[in-house]
Amino acid sequence: MVASARRRRTGLAAWGFALPFTVLFAVFMLVPVASSLYMAFTDMQGADLRTPWAVNFVGLDNFVEVLGDPKFHQAAGNTLYFVGVAMPLTLAIALLLAVLLNSGLAWFRSVFRVGFYAPVVTSIVAVAVVWRFLLQPDFGLVNSTLDVIGIEGPRWLTDEVWAMPSLIMMATWRNVGYTMVILLAGLQGIPRDLYEASAIDGAGAVRQFRSITVPLLRPTLLFCAVITGIGYLQFFEEPFVMTQGGPLGATNSVAYEIFNQFGFGNYGLSAAMSYVLFIAIVILSYLQFRLLRTEK
Repeated sequence: MVASARRRRTGLAAWGFALPFTVLFAVFMLVPVASSLYMAFTDMQGADLRTPWAVNFVGLDNFVEVLGDPKFHQAAGNTLYFVGVAMPLTLAIALLLAVLLNSGLAWFRSVFRVGFYAPVVTSIVAVAVVWRFLLQPDFGLVNSTLDVIGIEGPRWLTDEVWAMPSLIMMATWRNVGYTMVILLAGLQGIPRDLYEASAIDGAGAVRQFRSITVPLLRPTLLFCAVITGIGYLQFFEEPFVMTQGGPLGATNSVAYEIFNQFGFGNYGLSAAMSYVLFIAIVILSYLQFRLLRTEK
């Protein structure tokens, strides 16, 4: 009886500690998710906010409209372009920097680590202001530097061809520090004995990287790839603060299109777009797990 009462008190205490989080999670996560799922199958618009339960159930009509919308096709293509270039570029640069910091820059490792990580914690608005000055076509630092070597720089943010690469450059610069710190932690967890033993057997740096570093770093690479892929599929801040989706929709992303449709009051349509984006995130994450999972 005494043990039973003690377990009951322990259980009540545990539920008491978990209750605040459970309530907040239900109010701010479960209810919005359930509401958006409900809106995705209705024709809810801005005028229906006062009577949200009086809207019409339209089945899959919103999803059919989304998948047939040329503007959504352009936003999906832009998002795939951004993810397909920015994600491998970010991982490659972060891995290169992590390997360099792990191998030869022991004295200044903390300085470089803080320096590369600084853009991650910097406000996107401040970053955007700086990059807009750097990429100014007439007096920006980038085009001024190109002028010195006789190259006429493009109009980075107002040219349909160069606008997306400009956002990719900024996103890579801003996110590479976070990925580098994680990869550096993964590299420091690889036993040095393996490198010493392989060196005795005659393995060079390239062979060590291919046969020791990459296989043992695969779980860390998987984590970084999934996190980076999820973040880049939802890229919104860059076009929002730099180009507003222009020029001519060249940098309009799916997340930015969802934001626009929500602003226009098309709540059902924007909710359907959100779940299409969610499915894309699930598919990308599944492919990354299949590609980078550790072999047993």
